[in-house]
Amino acid sequence: MPRNFPALSVVRRIGDPPKARGSQTAETCPDVFELSDGSFAVIGTEATADLDRLIPSHMTRADHERIVVIDRETIMRAKRDIPDA
Repeated sequence: MPRNFPALSVVRRIGDPPKARGSQTAETCPDVFELSDGSFAVIGTEATADLDRLIPSHMTRADHERIVVIDRETIMRAKRDIPDA
């Protein structure tokens, strides 16, 4: 079931801002944010149609969920800001 998000807010960016990763335009701005409930939001390229068939049979995706791709550099720079527990 889809979640309702009206009470959430962005607490902080996780990792470096796009400009620090070399983005000079608004066309290459993948990003990761921590939300006020402790979950994370990702800005990336929507790729559900292209990648859905590649999901292994033991994994699932609900109809309201989308597959979003972010580049390796974005997630590696975010890693330092993601708590271990």
